[in-house]
Amino acid sequence: MARHLSPVLSTALLLIVAASCADSGSAEQGTALPAASTTAAKGAQSPTTVPLEVRASDIPVAHTPPGGFGDRFPDPVLATCTEPLVVGAPDLRGIWRTLTAERGGEPVPAGDRVYRHVERVEQCGNRLVVTAGGVIHDMRVDGSEANGVHDVWEGDHATPISVVATYEAGVHVLRPVGLPVEVTRRIDGDHMIWQYLGVTVTLERVAGPNDRPPS
Repeated sequence: MARHLSPVLSTALLLIVAASCADSGSAEQGTALPAASTTAAKGAQSPTTVPLEVRASDIPVAHTPPGGFGDRFPDPVLATCTEPLVVGAPDLRGIWRTLTAERGGEPVPAGDRVYRHVERVEQCGNRLVVTAGGVIHDMRVDGSEANGVHDVWEGDHATPISVVATYEAGVHVLRPVGLPVEVTRRIDGDHMIWQYLGVTVTLERVAGPNDRPPS
């Protein structure tokens, strides 16, 4: 047997070895690509979702249903609103329950229905909604009759009323059109003071405006 390869065979072997080395290099480079791709994927961040602002004007005005809403409070009206309160608005938001009541400087007798009074106040922008006594009074607090309360009287859930609403020195003031009457709500420490027709009611906040009222 010949001790040396022929020139032709030697050349063929060299070509085979070179091709093998080239394939090996390509394989190494090919395996590096997925690793780089994985690293990029890990570093990528999903787009941030910016919440849309919901303004008071985006939410339809609520009204008392025929005959009142009964014993069960309806769902909050302004729960999705994100507009900040207007300058000068006291923060009356919450569910409030009567603590004490006076009429003409004297305690209202025990058993009066005012001691069973629970109301919900919602606010957003210059809008305010008071829900209590079977009625929903939804208003813009801007001093105009057009944007005030246009609903029904709590006494019978039927008599139409129009009420102008304002904020005056940190007090929410309601003035029924055609009547020499004012109804006010203001914050005093942890309490809300509600005044109407010579009655002064002190209420405690028992829940937030989007919570279910206590039974």
